[in-house]
Amino acid sequence: MGKLFVVPTPIGNLEDITLRALRILKEVDAVLAEDTRTTKNLFSKYEIENKLISYHLNNEHKVVDRLVEEIQNGLDYALVSDAGTPGISDPGFLLIRACVNADIEVDCLPGATAFVPALVNSGFPCEKFVYEGFLPHKKGRQTRIQKIAEEERTTVLYESPHRIVKALTQFKEVFAEDRQIAICREISKKFEETIRGSASDLIKHFESNPIKGEFVVVVEGYSKKKD
Repeated sequence: MGKLFVVPTPIGNLEDITLRALRILKEVDAVLAEDTRTTKNLFSKYEIENKLISYHLNNEHKVVDRLVEEIQNGLDYALVSDAGTPGISDPGFLLIRACVNADIEVDCLPGATAFVPALVNSGFPCEKFVYEGFLPHKKGRQTRIQKIAEEERTTVLYESPHRIVKALTQFKEVFAEDRQIAICREISKKFEETIRGSASDLIKHFESNPIKGEFVVVVEGYSKKKD
């Protein structure tokens, strides 16, 4: 029987990859990639010549049974997303669960994921935190935001540049006026920055600055002292 390797890839700087990850990507029988074009850039930098198989949200339900059967028949596969760790707001969970249910060994390598450096860099307590992923676009969005408003632990979530101001405006409506937020943008890339302040402060910032890149939002935990 083969094995599934879950391999984190850089979220920005291509040097943010482990030696073990590079070795695995070279040694496995094939690499399952969210977008083969993105993974080819990584392969090119590190002179990796291996077979790439497309595995993404639009085809994972169709191919998962075949992939499990191929691994059972002895093939070793590595699973990568475009950036970060597969399964963290990226494709991967379905195949990993199927392999676990089929008694296939799954080896998840430690490595890059966007929310950890954002959480640590926020300056908020991080011994306990809540990871929310992406907020719902419509249904359930306001309910989720209300729960974050009442959450005593630090909350981490992802948001797109198209909805970041909308999210901050909704936060402003339900958060205490001085509730602090840290927004990390373009982590490990050339224009990486962390902006800190209240929802009102951050809305003003984005009114006069370009809204570009990938955003991780870290929200200070609720405190009765601030009510």
